[in-house]
Amino acid sequence: MQNKPNSPETNANAASDTLQAPSEPQKTEANTLPATLITAPPRGFVLWLSVAQLVSWGTLFYTFSLLLEHFERDLSVSRVDASIAFSLALLVEGLLAFFIGRLIDAGRARAVMCCGSAMAALGFVTMSFVQNQWQLYAAWFLIGVAMSGTLYQPAFSLLIRRYPSDFRRAIITLTFLGGLASTVFIPLMAWLISVFTWRGAVIALALLHLAICLPIHAYWLRGEPQKSAHERAAQVSLKSFTKHFPFWGLAVFFVLFSGITTSLGAHLVSILRERDLPALWIIVIPASIGVLQVAGRVVLFFTEKHIDVHKANRWIPVLLPTALFVLALGLQSPWIAIFYALLYGMANGMITIVKATAMAQYVSRERAASLNGLLGFPTAVARAAAPSLLAALWTISGNYQMGLSVMAAAGALAVVAFWVAQRKALRHYL
Repeated sequence: MQNKPNSPETNANAASDTLQAPSEPQKTEANTLPATLITAPPRGFVLWLSVAQLVSWGTLFYTFSLLLEHFERDLSVSRVDASIAFSLALLVEGLLAFFIGRLIDAGRARAVMCCGSAMAALGFVTMSFVQNQWQLYAAWFLIGVAMSGTLYQPAFSLLIRRYPSDFRRAIITLTFLGGLASTVFIPLMAWLISVFTWRGAVIALALLHLAICLPIHAYWLRGEPQKSAHERAAQVSLKSFTKHFPFWGLAVFFVLFSGITTSLGAHLVSILRERDLPALWIIVIPASIGVLQVAGRVVLFFTEKHIDVHKANRWIPVLLPTALFVLALGLQSPWIAIFYALLYGMANGMITIVKATAMAQYVSRERAASLNGLLGFPTAVARAAAPSLLAALWTISGNYQMGLSVMAAAGALAVVAFWVAQRKALRHYL
């Protein structure tokens, strides 16, 4: 098997004179590794990794909302002080993103994800014994470390390495179960708390990581391809990628969209209440978004072989600012809210795939994990700050119209930045 030419993902950055453009342009989605480094993952690889994602997202991310009131009552802390614990976890995840990305690029994904699962178990066990505020923060610090090693970003980076010619489809498949994490674990956690109290419930979450996630990562991530000495010597420095617009355009896209989606998650119920919708709709509409996310990924899974991937990447992000524009109209109709949920849910589901693959497609596949890691901290800051900024705009204006308009404009800016990054990457290659 002969080495194929580099794809647009590597050449788009024009990072170094040591990289030469291919003699014939080919629209591939990934750089091609030497034959000695490519081994097909075993059957069931993505399925079992998806199970670990379901448990990791469900326990580390979605159960906090059910624990919040218990922290307030039993630890005698305010809601703001208790909420800082979750923000701390997100910040730690962002701070570690670059370090984790470098480890995965070096072929250490198995160690990263096994340690992440073990750290999750330790964090939940620690949480079961907390008696005051600083101990709560210490427990969620450990959870943040676990997030950095077990959630989508390390898993996506792993799939990009394991499926160099078809990583997009593998990533779509992985997210099917992950998208159902809230649907499964919010009712499960509520039941565990009712039966075992919240301290017993978090012990049960620790056991899930030890009994399910850790064995999956230890067994299924064996045999990861390592980079050869020749590849390491020829590898371009990360700094050279950041000298070109495709990286910065994607950075604007990632950071703005992360802030927008986090803000909507925190404020959507209040926004719908401001529309004077019936109480049932206020619950049903947010609950439907998770299912619609999975539906969007299913659509992408069955259509991606029949549509140009770059055209799909170009137009999928437009759905998000469109959904925000619909919501910003302020129309007090359940059907308008349903239309928003359809647009936003489908958009969020598919944009997850675009964000997961864009750095590999338009900057560098071999360094995608490290390059995504560079954006971990600014993304974490955006996720932590955006809900408060939306609340501040609500305080200034007395309603959500101004905040939604600002987010719609920010979403449009993010789309334009992505378009320009994609165009420059593909133009350089072609």
